[in-house]
Amino acid sequence: MAGDNEQQPIILKKVIVQGGGHHGGAWKVAYADFVTAMMAFFLLLWLLNVTTDEQRRGLADYFAPTVVSQSTSGAGGVLGGRTVAPEGARSSDKSMAAVVVELSPPKPPEGQEGDAEGSGKLNEKELLRKMAEREQDEFRKAEKQLRQAIQDVPELAALARNLVIDNTPEGLRIQLVDQEGKSMFASGGAEPLGHTRQLMEKVAEIVQRLPNQIAITGHTDALPFRTYNGYGNWELSSDRANASRRTLSEFGVDTSRFASVSGKADTEPLIPEEPTNPRNRRISIVMLRETPADGFGQPQSDVGPAPGIGPAPRN
Repeated sequence: MAGDNEQQPIILKKVIVQGGGHHGGAWKVAYADFVTAMMAFFLLLWLLNVTTDEQRRGLADYFAPTVVSQSTSGAGGVLGGRTVAPEGARSSDKSMAAVVVELSPPKPPEGQEGDAEGSGKLNEKELLRKMAEREQDEFRKAEKQLRQAIQDVPELAALARNLVIDNTPEGLRIQLVDQEGKSMFASGGAEPLGHTRQLMEKVAEIVQRLPNQIAITGHTDALPFRTYNGYGNWELSSDRANASRRTLSEFGVDTSRFASVSGKADTEPLIPEEPTNPRNRRISIVMLRETPADGFGQPQSDVGPAPGIGPAPRN
């Protein structure tokens, strides 16, 4: 019975729990919320960077209404109203309206493309017409100023008969014309005389006020003129035109404005029925039009020709 008195052995059982079991999906939801919040945050930073102050104030006013709508439009409740129209719960008298700008013009309805093109052409023609009228007004002012400048100088007032100013399709034409007993150049010479230089000085003062290009042409009468070396009216008219260009440059006209310098001899007389008349000897200075004068013709001058000289016929 001794064995009955001995103690029974105590057996301990240990349960080892292995890791990596299933913990549920709550962490995934939290992570998704975090990523969404970060995306919204960076989107906000981007919007703050690309929008202007006016746009940001407009957005702030849109999401922070300050006026309770009294209109019965919309849902009809206290906060009911229209958010687009001036009235409504989400509009404020102090807020700035958002403007949507359409970058490309709307396409015209089918069948009206031709009308749109025609309207554009009409607008272009109207613009050219107004530009031509403005240029013509500048020419009239220049003519008046030149005549007044000559009248203001006593020693030049007697040369008013030697000055012919008219409008041509090419532009404003200023001609220095010989008169009986009063020539602009010495006989057979190409250098302008003293009183001719005085006239050209006044012409230069007016010409400098306008941006137009300049064409200079020399003309002679039909009297035969030829030296022993073959120098004749063609060479003389060209040399006089070039001497006039140099004189205008001396008085301040920019050399880049001269478009052409030429001599016509006796091929374009001022008085065709009298080819030997002294008035056919002249220097023509034309301020060329910058705007095409479609159908311009040759209008009469507002001031009229110089005393004793009729308007020049069209050459």
